[in-house]
Amino acid sequence: MRKFKTAEESKVSITELMLPSHSNFGGKVHGGYILNLMDQIAFACASRHSQCYCVTASVNRVDFLNPIDVGELVTLKASINYTGKTSMVVGVRVESENIQTGEILHCNSSYFTMVAKDHNGNNVEIPGLVVTDKTGLRRFARSKERKLSAFDRDSKYKSEKFKVNEYLDFLDGENVSLDLD
Repeated sequence: MRKFKTAEESKVSITELMLPSHSNFGGKVHGGYILNLMDQIAFACASRHSQCYCVTASVNRVDFLNPIDVGELVTLKASINYTGKTSMVVGVRVESENIQTGEILHCNSSYFTMVAKDHNGNNVEIPGLVVTDKTGLRRFARSKERKLSAFDRDSKYKSEKFKVNEYLDFLDGENVSLDLD
């Protein structure tokens, strides 16, 4: 296995026609179906980079920016944004295309943390990422910062560290009524 790979070597793209079977009760493509496609392409991209079976460890923030209609083409693009020792962050972008007008809309982007596994389910070291341009550096740095922020946030709110009095003012103006023991 090579020690480093470029994001370009692991990129994956798929396009699929959205069918009535993909719709929700509102007549739009179901968000859960899109999430399923996003997970599949993240798996394909991570597996291509690591040359191993990969599992989804986490998904960072999925905002649905534009609805997708039945009959539109949906294109998902995935690339490696960050590599750790055994995990990688896969950036996934979803776009819809109205086949009659040609209009393309950005529907969502998300970041999947994928972990490479061996045949026994143990974590496997992966190739690092060769950063070749400013965009790649920006994506790598953003992913690292997101990882550090998640760690800080998780640590800050651990039950044994949480101090109620420090957060009472923080809730001012929120739609909450406190009735604490």
